[in-house]
Amino acid sequence: MNALPASPQRIVGSRGWVLGVLTAIYLVNFIDRQILSILLPQVKAEFDLSDTVLGLLVGPTFALFYATMGLPLALLADRVNRRRLIAASLALFSAMTIACGLVAQFWQLAVARVLTGVGEAGTGPASQTMITDLYPPERRARAQAVYATGANLGVLVAFAAGGAIAHAWGWRVAFIAAGLPGLALTLVLLATVRDPKRGAHDPARAEQRDAPGFATVMVQLWRSRAFRYTALGASSTCFTAYALGSFFPLFLDRSHGMSTRDIGIVMALIMGVCGGLATYTAGYFADRLGRRDQRWYAYIPALAALAPLPLAPICFLARDTGIALAAAIVPLSLTAAFIGPTIAVVQRLVPLRSRATAVATLILIDNVVGLGLGPQFVGLASDLWRPALGEDSLRYAMLAATTGSAVSVFGFVMSARHLRADIAASEAAASASNG
Repeated sequence: MNALPASPQRIVGSRGWVLGVLTAIYLVNFIDRQILSILLPQVKAEFDLSDTVLGLLVGPTFALFYATMGLPLALLADRVNRRRLIAASLALFSAMTIACGLVAQFWQLAVARVLTGVGEAGTGPASQTMITDLYPPERRARAQAVYATGANLGVLVAFAAGGAIAHAWGWRVAFIAAGLPGLALTLVLLATVRDPKRGAHDPARAEQRDAPGFATVMVQLWRSRAFRYTALGASSTCFTAYALGSFFPLFLDRSHGMSTRDIGIVMALIMGVCGGLATYTAGYFADRLGRRDQRWYAYIPALAALAPLPLAPICFLARDTGIALAAAIVPLSLTAAFIGPTIAVVQRLVPLRSRATAVATLILIDNVVGLGLGPQFVGLASDLWRPALGEDSLRYAMLAATTGSAVSVFGFVMSARHLRADIAASEAAASASNG
């Protein structure tokens, strides 16, 4: 006898559905975050901005508020219903993205981007801890990697659809179109997702009821050498990733004369399709190899940071567009490969009710260093070197930003040296506390 099909209620209540909805939220998060990159040439032309100001708009204007608001919202996520927190944050950043398309002056655009960052700060740590509560430890890197592919898919949509819309109707319409899906997704989240039980797959930690204070969590993280080196590796990766991702469309426009529509297609294919495959593959192998040796949760991100280094000079210094794009595939595809393994392992270094705060602390470091400094570094270097290098100044500024990947390799390799001992210490402390 054939099995009956699953009921809609059962499908909606499954962890696969919840993971899918949270991934979709991360997708629209990255659409709203990254669409500005493909629109930079048009925004620059309308407001007559320098590369330094563009770097400020893409980087610190968004990143500082996104990163700093992440900590108080993560502390809240460790204490309240995470679904409602995510829904409120999603509605805010979607509305602010729409507002970006309605501004009349540059300062209004900057304010709207600030509020977009505030809204997006409330979704990541809460979503990632929900995913951890849905899956056992040996499947978390893959689950977190599936969630992380939302970033790649968001980039795909932002660049492909955003580029096409901006080419046809202008950058303002592209912002409005980017913000609308998030409002609809807010309703889907509230109607179909429940906040899972905390610690359902962590018996040793399941009895912890009270969330520790902020200072306690910070002391726990600082004492973990694995966390300190992981933060160094992740933030250095983010420095290079955001520097390249933010300015690569402008680089293709300025140095290779590509149109906004063509740039959008290229970026969508590389960072969206190839990047999504790379992000999931990193999580898959981290879980598979990590069953035998937990250090692979650090080795995989180290390899992802190492692989782009020999290709970066070819990408940015080649005069031929085809060669430059071919060399860009690996560096741009691996920008999010560290997320799944890193988030999975960081949450094992702290107690159950500290997980969102630990993730937010990592995100704070990543974004202050990565999104806050990476694009700003490229913009400043490009303007400073322009008198000597002319239009090629952007090439060399982006090449200089790839040094972050070298620092990242060091950070993740050092993290691997301490990872097993720190995980064992965290789990032993949890067992002793429950005992």
